[in-house]
Amino acid sequence: MATLLLLRHGRTTANTSGELAGRRPVELDETGRAQAERVGERLRPLPLAAVVTSPLVRCRTTLELALPGVTPVTDEGLTECGYGDWEGRLLKDLTSEPLWPVVQQHPSAAVFPGGEAMAAMAARAIAAVRRWDARVTEAHGPDALWLACSHGDVIKAIVADALGLHLDQFQRIVADPASVSVIRYTPTRPFVVRLNDTADLASLIPAPSAAADGNRSDAAVGGGAGSGS
Repeated sequence: MATLLLLRHGRTTANTSGELAGRRPVELDETGRAQAERVGERLRPLPLAAVVTSPLVRCRTTLELALPGVTPVTDEGLTECGYGDWEGRLLKDLTSEPLWPVVQQHPSAAVFPGGEAMAAMAARAIAAVRRWDARVTEAHGPDALWLACSHGDVIKAIVADALGLHLDQFQRIVADPASVSVIRYTPTRPFVVRLNDTADLASLIPAPSAAADGNRSDAAVGGGAGSGS
């Protein structure tokens, strides 16, 4: 199966003001624009078979800066969680809401007033990336790389699923602005190759002999020589 690179958008004006952006059209701040340009230096050498994005402007701008000349495909399945009445409010004020500890400790039960359930967000995001991964694999083969640009909670939910974690544990995962997390799906299990990564990505390009290395679903006993070998 193909390999998915999950890119979080760069830092936004809402991140710096401490607001919950939600689905509002917030823009990248200057730091976020610089982050997008830097991550682009890491992504451009990769032979990306597809680039898919959340429809929100902060993701689209991140890709415009990171991968100029690339026209991403928009998928609503990758959009931010619908925080409903919480959108635009300061996070420091939301901590006093009765729902806050549920979001922190039992997110699978959290339903935002006037918005979306976190479990529904996770289900549609996971379905979207698995659908795209199958499509990319069919069109470009099992060594293909593809990228999806999305949001922190969405990425954390996708990673939690790949790790076999219940959604109630997804708050243990970190997805920083402009970070890259990498998942390689196989017929029997996903492998989380990188998490919240800010390092060089060139080792993700498969070696010519990769397809002949046996069962792609098997883990390397002892840890193996690494993905770039």
